[in-house]
Amino acid sequence: MNSRAAVGRFGEDLVARRLTADGWEVVARNWRCPEGEIDLIAREGDCLVIIEVKTRRSVAYGSPLEAITPRKAARLRKLTALWLQASGERAVAVRIDAVGVVIPASGAPVLDHQRGVA
Repeated sequence: MNSRAAVGRFGEDLVARRLTADGWEVVARNWRCPEGEIDLIAREGDCLVIIEVKTRRSVAYGSPLEAITPRKAARLRKLTALWLQASGERAVAVRIDAVGVVIPASGAPVLDHQRGVA
């Protein structure tokens, strides 16, 4: 695994642990299809939440959440529909969130959870 992939995996693991600690149920991780990948799929109460995780080592090039462009948001909506179809899941509500993770050179990682980004 290269350094970039390891940083991404670390961020996803951190977010999954935080969601679980907050009482969410992680349903799936790294679901892939020919059109792309969903990082995390979780349940918060009756709501199914598709979660895009963006991890960076610093904010020198901007916030990780700035990487969620309109094109990326559209792709997440398409992937959500594909996952729902493939899984047969029937959720009361579905939402797409993004979590930015910054891993500073010293100190604890910082998480920024934005709800309903797409």
